Amino acid sequence: MKKILVIENQAESRDIFLDRLEIEGFEAIAAENGVVGIQKAQECLPDLVICDILIPKLDGYGVLRTLRQNLATAIIPFIFLTAQATQAEVRQGMNLGADDYLIKPFTVEEVIRAITARLEKQAILRQWYTAQSEYLKTPSTANTEKSVDPHLIFPNCSQLSKVFDFIEINFHQPIGLCDVALAVGYSPAYLTSQVRRLTGRTVNRWIVDRRMAEVCFLLQKTDQPVDAIAQAVGYQNAVHFFRQFRQYNGTTPQAWRNAQRIQHNAKQN
Repeated sequence: MKKILVIENQAESRDIFLDRLEIEGFEAIAAENGVVGIQKAQECLPDLVICDILIPKLDGYGVLRTLRQNLATAIIPFIFLTAQATQAEVRQGMNLGADDYLIKPFTVEEVIRAITARLEKQAILRQWYTAQSEYLKTPSTANTEKSVDPHLIFPNCSQLSKVFDFIEINFHQPIGLCDVALAVGYSPAYLTSQVRRLTGRTVNRWIVDRRMAEVCFLLQKTDQPVDAIAQAVGYQNAVHFFRQFRQYNGTTPQAWRNAQRIQHNAKQN
């Protein structure tokens, strides 16, 4: 049974939600203010949170910000309820990691539909992550002998494991920040903030770091043409690839390859 936490200070509205959620087969949990809402979210770990913005003790934005900073509650789907919202207010909530906004007046049926949609999306993301995790655990030529060990590139950060797993599996495709954010269930702005806070770098920088590590590996270990290597790691624009390689290594790919081979031969002799 899915657990839904409703944070709403108006008792009548709260009771309507609780009754309807129970009729729909959910386990409904209630909180009358933001502080209690956070406590119950951390204790019960609901499958989804519905929260009014204007609530006592700590408003909805504060609740969301707090939940997103806690590893146990960071990816719980979160729906805001509000009587009115400007575009700037909606953007503020989405940047904090809100999944949806329902602006009053709305019907209980609309709330149920929003809940169902968010839970279905969460289920899809979990299925994706489970499948990708199994892929990473499975020994294969692509993951071992013919590729760089990702543990040598990405930091050991449990909060960002899904981010780095997605990059590792997809860096050879033309992915960017929005693709990673969609895969892990965060807004691009919130994900950018979290990754920068925990690693000091951006998501796109980590993608480039992974690609450049693979490029250098392939330049050293194979005789593939430089253009083929660029395409193999996700670069569709040769000029962009050469510019980025020079920024990272201070020279061209072919010059770097030649220098590495000269060093290798010198050591062998």
